[in-house]
Amino acid sequence: MVDDEPQLADLIARHLSREGYETETATDGIAALTLASRSRFDLAVVDVTMPGMTGFELSRRLKQSGDRIGVLLLTARDSIEDRVHGLDSGADDYLIKPFDFAELFARLRALSRREGHALLRVEAGDLVLQVDRGVLSIDGRDITLSRREFDLLRVLAQRVGETVERGELLGEVWGSEHFQSNIVDQYVRYLRRKLADAGSRVQIVTERGVGFRLDPLEPEHAG
Repeated sequence: MVDDEPQLADLIARHLSREGYETETATDGIAALTLASRSRFDLAVVDVTMPGMTGFELSRRLKQSGDRIGVLLLTARDSIEDRVHGLDSGADDYLIKPFDFAELFARLRALSRREGHALLRVEAGDLVLQVDRGVLSIDGRDITLSRREFDLLRVLAQRVGETVERGELLGEVWGSEHFQSNIVDQYVRYLRRKLADAGSRVQIVTERGVGFRLDPLEPEHAG
């Protein structure tokens, strides 16, 4: 995540981390190129307007490095000329500010598929969540979940062993803390039933008055 506004870069990086991405931030093009020279990155989210080196130039240089990195440009510029310039610089996609995080995640998922990158995974106990596909696997078997069920389980799995408050779950999964909080309990019941039916050794624990916690059980304690 490259943006010359550190707070914005950190905010976007936190949201990406919650989606299952391992993230690094940089506040200018030189710092981004330094990071890219030290580690292999699958995707780069790059702000266009930065001092010293624009996002256009950074995109061009990242592509010239030889790594198959997917580049998504973020910008407030919405003219056709700017979009063409960005794509001609080597960027793979272009998202106009202000944007919705759901759209950012969808574009990155599409870009991951297009670039042939490995699926993003979140693992907790015997659960494997393939975030890019929205698929849950237990002991090698795919389990059908609704999108809400999957997103709820993903948030809990990303913070396994930690109690996540109801309000936070509402914000993360339903997009607002103003929904009735009992909808979380309802979906937790759905998930518990599906995990139990699949023979999972993972349980969802209720912390009364607070929220929920995902606990992987040791095999000898399962069942």
